[in-house]
Amino acid sequence: MGGGPGVGPGVQAQPSYPGMAPPHAAATAPQRRRCCVLQVTTYFKFEVSHHTSTLKYHINFNFEASHNVAALCAGAGYGGGAPGGSYGAGPGGFGGGAGAYGAAPQGAPAGPAAPAAASHAEQLPGIHEIDITIQADPRVMRMTVGEIPSSASAHAQCKLPIGAIIQPMGLDDQIPPYGGCEVVNFGSQGIVRCKRCRTYINPFVSWMNNGRQWRCNVCGMVNDVPTSYFCHLDANGMRRDRDQRPELAYGSVEIQAPAEYMVRPPVAPVYFFVIDVSANAVNTGMVAAAVAAIKACLDRVPGDERSQFGLITFDGSIHFYNLKSTLSQPQMLVVSDISDLFLPCPDDLLVNLAESRAVVDALLDALPQMHRAARSVDSALGPALNAAGKVMAHLGGKMVVFCANLPSLGEAKLKHRENPRMLGTDKEHLMLKPDEPWYQNKAQDFSKLQICVDLFLCGAQYMDVATLFQLPSKTGGQLFYYPGFNVQRDGVKLQAELTRVLTRATAFEAVMRVRATRGLRMSNFYGNYFIRGTDLLALPNCTPDSVFGVEFAYDEQVLVASVISIQAALLYTTSTGERRIRVHNVALPVKTVCQEIFNSVSIDALCNLVAKQALDVALTSGLDAARARIQDVCVEILRATRGGGYGGYGGAQQQPAGMPEAIQLLPLYSMALQKNPAFRGGAEIRPDERAFIMAQLVNMPVDDSRCFIYPRMFSIHDMPADAGTPISAEAAAAEGMPTAGRSTLVRLPPVVNLSAERLTSDGIFLLENGVGLLMWVGRAANRALVASLIGAPSLEGLDTSALALLPAAAQPGGSSGDACARVNAVVAALREERAQHYLQLMVVGEGDGQNEHRFFWHLVEDRAPFPGGGMNYAEFMQHVTRQSFGG
Repeated sequence: MGGGPGVGPGVQAQPSYPGMAPPHAAATAPQRRRCCVLQVTTYFKFEVSHHTSTLKYHINFNFEASHNVAALCAGAGYGGGAPGGSYGAGPGGFGGGAGAYGAAPQGAPAGPAAPAAASHAEQLPGIHEIDITIQADPRVMRMTVGEIPSSASAHAQCKLPIGAIIQPMGLDDQIPPYGGCEVVNFGSQGIVRCKRCRTYINPFVSWMNNGRQWRCNVCGMVNDVPTSYFCHLDANGMRRDRDQRPELAYGSVEIQAPAEYMVRPPVAPVYFFVIDVSANAVNTGMVAAAVAAIKACLDRVPGDERSQFGLITFDGSIHFYNLKSTLSQPQMLVVSDISDLFLPCPDDLLVNLAESRAVVDALLDALPQMHRAARSVDSALGPALNAAGKVMAHLGGKMVVFCANLPSLGEAKLKHRENPRMLGTDKEHLMLKPDEPWYQNKAQDFSKLQICVDLFLCGAQYMDVATLFQLPSKTGGQLFYYPGFNVQRDGVKLQAELTRVLTRATAFEAVMRVRATRGLRMSNFYGNYFIRGTDLLALPNCTPDSVFGVEFAYDEQVLVASVISIQAALLYTTSTGERRIRVHNVALPVKTVCQEIFNSVSIDALCNLVAKQALDVALTSGLDAARARIQDVCVEILRATRGGGYGGYGGAQQQPAGMPEAIQLLPLYSMALQKNPAFRGGAEIRPDERAFIMAQLVNMPVDDSRCFIYPRMFSIHDMPADAGTPISAEAAAAEGMPTAGRSTLVRLPPVVNLSAERLTSDGIFLLENGVGLLMWVGRAANRALVASLIGAPSLEGLDTSALALLPAAAQPGGSSGDACARVNAVVAALREERAQHYLQLMVVGEGDGQNEHRFFWHLVEDRAPFPGGGMNYAEFMQHVTRQSFGG
């Protein structure tokens, strides 16, 4: 929160109070924030005590478990049971963890049998020995704090959650100013890593013995420098070739992985589609929209000439398609007995896309017509998933599933469990939990087979989103939901989001491990993954839209290091078949003064993590408990600031003048989060909608959650003449101008507070909440301007659900046409920033019943008649301030 698009991540905006500019209105020059990482490693420990007359020495010998790769590949998979997971092991294990994930691959040297003894008080690199200005980009790793409390007691005193929001592929959008990492090839010497904890060499290690040894910044072990990697040190103790070594000069690098980091040779990328062709799917236009988007993307999918393609359809039966390249037309084979499923022509169901392109195109062109007379209302989703899994089992890959009905046939059929009487009660959260364990079990099986599921739900009725979400949730996939799908309204959104899924950079067969300097440990993960062991995240796919939250806890009462280093490493296969290890590093100073720690807070990352924590509470204990958790975090932090030397700030004041500047927005955002559709009370949000919102939030990056928690509302009718026009990044930084966009920065209109008092009948307001756009049009708004925007001078008598913003090209000249062009530019820039989801625009008229009511949901500074919404901002500020004083 703090700062709108175009503001550097981590830049703090001024607080928003009635009568003041809202937080998104402030912007300053970009600044870089610090990020964090952590490792949990299991060792065998032996303690030897030596007594003298005056001294007692305690020495801990740590021996890393060493295993043969056979242990890792038990069942032919990287976690067991999978025919060919590519990863999970590097020399001594990819992550150096215990059990299967600490295994050494065949042909690679096993972990050292007896590494050097290490005292628990072993030195770690000091802050004076490293260049702490070298950090991973905050777009890939952002910490909730920029400085770490020096002890567990100091952490308990300041009450700040310590965690990181990690987006390991966040630099891969290939849109300026984004770009990939520097690539490093260590050659025949092998990758330089710590022999004990397996940390990758990075900018925060220290150098010893004139460059012949280096000290690990995670565990403190002294490692010998390979002869071919040796370089003398300069007068500051830094390697003289540091600027020529990306792994020492940059916070993020991409390492080429040698053969010993593979369990099997790289396989071709697989794109397999499972499409519902029941009557509902065909009649709503879902099938036609999906196949049109698939065909349009075939020339852009990553993987060049190696890509594999397959497709099945289902209703009450399963329909297979022979796509052999020698055929002139695809052949459809129907299996009606879903209880005894088999694969007809198994060798021709998954084909090389380039070789069979003509047959694939013919199938996609014919598919809507082939099923145009569909009468079946049944859905055999479970058997269809089984069939697709059998086809993909030997390769893994991406499975894209389209479903328009509640699964009703075969195994994994679901019952209609939506109960309106449970809405708004203490039992509502039971409908937000998965019901049928089959989907979670199947997702775990898919994860072992390196199959990722991206799920598109387009049902007109109840779908049990909470249960079906288990498929993408455990396989590194993503969920998309279009309630009451209508192709005129939702077709563009579906095609845009499917295009993003198929064309974005993708890491296949990935695993991720996070490490941190001794004294910290990971206590929780958030995101779409399946965890193996204690700290290895299995990710059949990882993309620029994959986001993970990591929460840290203290492993020791006192941190012995003066700087904490955190490293996140993603081991994966590129779409072109290369093994890579993407490594992100951050370092944070250790502080003893709470005031300094409070001033280092990233309010955006903090609230993102708190929201993810609250989701867990909501699913286990209910929405009331989740809102209480959000408020308790706020109150505890406010109370802790007084112990940090800030004093009181008055229960009656709206502006928390005595509060640390970095957290002045915390009360506002805490109130807004409680009123968010993910957590708000009442009976207005159906279980499917809330489950989808929760699924979005758990995988939401910091830049999106800023507006998801506290939306931005722009005044359109009186926007300045330069709003909606391009501006350079340099000029925006110099002017402090809020902007949006990636390929081109666009000036944004004025931002107003989220209160109904700001709305006027002659006004037009555009609201963005991170996942969608709403345009509120007053009854007395300028008729020429309204006509230029939507094609009619007023909304009276119109079905607003079908309205869309007119393209600028359709407008004549003049002031209204110019305004329409600039509004289009603003909308396009906002959509470009939110690449993960297409921001669909809903037009809302003043007095427009239910639609206007939903618009008012986002005006979080006002009172609202639902549990969690009973206070406006001034009242909430008084309330939490009084509570922080023990009142």
